[in-house]
Amino acid sequence: MTLYADLEMSQLDFWGLPQAARMEAFRRLRRLDRPVFMPEQTVPFIKAGPGYYALVRHADVLEASRDAEVFSSEPCANSIPDMPRWLAVYFGSMINMDDPKHARLRRIVSRAFTPRVLAKMESDLAAAAAEIVDRAIEEGPQDFVTQVAARLPVRVICDMMGIPPDQHDYVLRRTNVILGNVDPEYSGIGVEMGRLNTARGLIRLLRAGRQLSRLAMRLGKERRQRPTGDLVSLLVNGEERLTSQELGSFFILLVVAGSETTRNAISHGLKLFTDHPAQRRLLLDNFEGLIGKACDEIIRYSTPVIQFRRTVTRDHEMNGMTYRKGDKVLLFYNSANRDESVFTDPDVFDITRDPNPHVGFGAPGPHHCLGAHLARREMIVMFRELYRRLPDIKTVGEPDYLLSNFINGIKHLRYTY
Repeated sequence: MTLYADLEMSQLDFWGLPQAARMEAFRRLRRLDRPVFMPEQTVPFIKAGPGYYALVRHADVLEASRDAEVFSSEPCANSIPDMPRWLAVYFGSMINMDDPKHARLRRIVSRAFTPRVLAKMESDLAAAAAEIVDRAIEEGPQDFVTQVAARLPVRVICDMMGIPPDQHDYVLRRTNVILGNVDPEYSGIGVEMGRLNTARGLIRLLRAGRQLSRLAMRLGKERRQRPTGDLVSLLVNGEERLTSQELGSFFILLVVAGSETTRNAISHGLKLFTDHPAQRRLLLDNFEGLIGKACDEIIRYSTPVIQFRRTVTRDHEMNGMTYRKGDKVLLFYNSANRDESVFTDPDVFDITRDPNPHVGFGAPGPHHCLGAHLARREMIVMFRELYRRLPDIKTVGEPDYLLSNFINGIKHLRYTY
């Protein structure tokens, strides 16, 4: 039973509220003595369960993340209702798996994120950032998201996979559909979740997943015959390799998690430095000394990935709360990152914050973000280039936020320099 009528987090109306109002709702939930049970929103064609417990405290999110045997990622971690088989074929990636299946896939794909591989990418990142800023200057300031923030991460992921530049926008558009599947701009439907609108939205989602999966599978087939040394070649050759279906699902995960979240962190970062000019001056006075901490504080404060789901495998007590086998829990990273018992002045944006045990890349555990280091490097490189070339860059007005209970996204952001 929910305790506050205005805290129905399963409803889209809640996620359309101003961010300050939502964070106040989570603050109220953290003050309760135990997690609150939230009923699921009913959606046509998708079988909903009774609901889930909202884990909003840092300690609960940490412990559930570490205990994967009890708090399982199966059958689904990236959707509150269980994912139908016809969607899982494209979106049932390793984040929806437990060990040993998860460990096998993570071991294979981790080849792309070793320190040696990432070190080799450093000069490429810098060159890409420079080209993106060159183009933005040539075009003039219009939309920071589409001109700057979205370009670097999608280029990095596509270059890793060996996808040619003329297909980068193709990938980005389909990624927008996947993560914006309830936002009218990307879904192509209204906010009413009737049968017709839902069917249209699901068809667009399914089509986007199939197109990205087929793109990766086609590359995989080519690289099995003629390896080129790119990521796809590494993943489909060798003693341990991905199947075609695994490669398709992994690519969707990589481009969604690796592209969309980083672009939102960069967008939120520019907005935060605009709103907090003293922090901006502090950064510019000592860029190399503070940019690492600044990136972590941007991730903590904005938390691009709002939540993931876990399913309880057996009756279990955690922090005074008893969970039953089959219960769903949602790990609300955005709330954990504002927990007053962990962070001093959690609503203050402070790029000198130390320590900063945020869970913006997921909490420690088997599902901690594999690309966290790459995301930080992309942010550092882009902000270095922006503030070196355009030291007066700032946002104008309020962002156009994505309607989502999963991604704290910015669709459009006006700016000037």
